[in-house]
Amino acid sequence: MANQHVTPHPNGGWQVKGAGNTKATSRHNTQKDAIDSAKSIAKNQGSELLIHRPNGQIRDRDSYGNDPYPPKG
Repeated sequence: MANQHVTPHPNGGWQVKGAGNTKATSRHNTQKDAIDSAKSIAKNQGSELLIHRPNGQIRDRDSYGNDPYPPKG
């Protein structure tokens, strides 16, 4: 159950990569397509989705696993 990262692909476009993997799971032309793919994988695995900016900084994250701090209410 590896967290899924959406990062810029070195040869252009965007990639989905499982944490610790050396190769991309999939490659996409747009960040939105990569996010959609990664979101599906993260939901299936119950893991986290981390979306990176072009410079590598994390811009957003979603958790699809067992959140230790679920919202109250």
